[in-house]
Amino acid sequence: MDKIIELQTLDDEVLHLRRKGLESKLASDFDRDKYELARVGKKQVLKRRFGLVSMTGLTCGLMCTWESLLVVFLIGFQNGGPAGLIYGFFLVWIGNLSVFIAIGELSSMIPTAGGQYHWVSLLAPLSSRRFFSYITGWLTVIGWIAGLTAASYFVAELILDLVTLSIPEFEPTGWNGTLVLWATLLLCVIINVFMSSALPSIEVLVLIVHILGFFGIIIPLVYLTPSYNSAKDVFTTFYNYGEWQTKALSFFIGIQGNALAFVGTDSAVHMSEEVKNASTDVARSMVISLVLNGFLALGMLFAVLFSSPPNIMELAEKHKFPFIQVFAKTVGSNGGAAVMSSIIIVLEFCSALGCLAAASRMTWSFARDRGLPFSRILSMIDKRTTIPVVAIMTVTVFSALLSLVNIGNDTAFADIVSLVLEGFYISYLIAIGLLLWRRLRGDIREPDSTNQSTFNSTEPSESIHSSLTWGPWRLKGALGIANNIFACSYLLLLIFFSFWPGARTVDATQMNYAVLVTGFVVLFSIFYYLVLAKEKYTGPIVEVDLHTL
Repeated sequence: MDKIIELQTLDDEVLHLRRKGLESKLASDFDRDKYELARVGKKQVLKRRFGLVSMTGLTCGLMCTWESLLVVFLIGFQNGGPAGLIYGFFLVWIGNLSVFIAIGELSSMIPTAGGQYHWVSLLAPLSSRRFFSYITGWLTVIGWIAGLTAASYFVAELILDLVTLSIPEFEPTGWNGTLVLWATLLLCVIINVFMSSALPSIEVLVLIVHILGFFGIIIPLVYLTPSYNSAKDVFTTFYNYGEWQTKALSFFIGIQGNALAFVGTDSAVHMSEEVKNASTDVARSMVISLVLNGFLALGMLFAVLFSSPPNIMELAEKHKFPFIQVFAKTVGSNGGAAVMSSIIIVLEFCSALGCLAAASRMTWSFARDRGLPFSRILSMIDKRTTIPVVAIMTVTVFSALLSLVNIGNDTAFADIVSLVLEGFYISYLIAIGLLLWRRLRGDIREPDSTNQSTFNSTEPSESIHSSLTWGPWRLKGALGIANNIFACSYLLLLIFFSFWPGARTVDATQMNYAVLVTGFVVLFSIFYYLVLAKEKYTGPIVEVDLHTL
């Protein structure tokens, strides 16, 4: 209770300074980012290396949207066709903008690396906040490990497909892909650990290559490839290769491909304790990345659909990534196709690089709050580099172990990787759903309010976490409520259809095991919570109070 009084006293002082317009005094008296972090009980231990541009570079490079759209092109093309890809793209783009505007509101209120599980702990009812926070934390950690594995898998498989372009007699096997995937992970570790201070500069360079690479591919694709398809073909042709009952059902199953191309936007959230002016720039970087990547991906999608040859499905039967063969036909040589494909491989590697950074910070943050086994070790920070080296190594090891499934069954591996969608989207849904609930109840204070009470409810306040104030970045009034409702509806739609297989008739090797994998993660986390973690995990730990700053 004394800490609550101290926090409210300091809040009074800050609000008094704001009302007098003494922002310069506020800036000199308090480090803004340390203050925002201390408000939710966290101590600044990571170095704030990233600004708005470098964080936008990390987010854009990690999402790798126009590149990933080529990689997962067949998912939407087989179920949806050209028209389905386009209309599904707009649905996913608008849906993600809605989701990450809401996520931006949460990151502005509570700018910590924990993200979803920390928000859920503050927003959920007192009786269930520990449980829901714990489950959300596990889903997010596993989702990021699967995301790192997926990005590395794409790099490995693209490299092997490029080798088969040059050496047609080469037939890659599962263990070939796993070895290349391990090499990718190793290089990511080296850069993240030994070049950590240069990572912001690297991400700015990634942003430049991301944009220039787009033009380096789309220009020859548009000007050297004959237009096989008319506007009518592109905008009115729907395919249903999955043989579902209706084309509408096929369309909704196919939008998983577009959704995968937008995964990773919340990477900025988990890097927020290393971002300057995090309460505004984390949200800005996510929205800027979505807008920029959306326009680039839309341009690439149009270029590919108008230029795709009639036999693209025949190419798909022989090659995992038929766009490489399309490149070869476009420029008239395998060498030219190799150069164009290498751009995508480099950028997909940059995506894996960003995935490791975000996944390790999420793991470190959850361990800091005793949410994982061996939390004390996992939450260690290397004093020389001020980064969570142990968490980086742990995430890499688990990603490498997960990739072993690819040796035996690449279909089963693909289903495990699909946990990326479920892990992320379920955690978003829980957090945004609770935000909507608190919003409708009026439980969140205005930043300039003189009312220092906690939630407008009868729930007792057990810690300084019980008081929530809107951050500087948000949608106000009915517009914010409408956006939250739309975001929740979109997430429910995507989660539901992400569990469906790609075809109506399947056998054991073609089945979508995502529901099994997701269910296992949820049940394991519940079991671990009830048996071991219930006494240890009390939600985000209060490490510091504002009076000590």
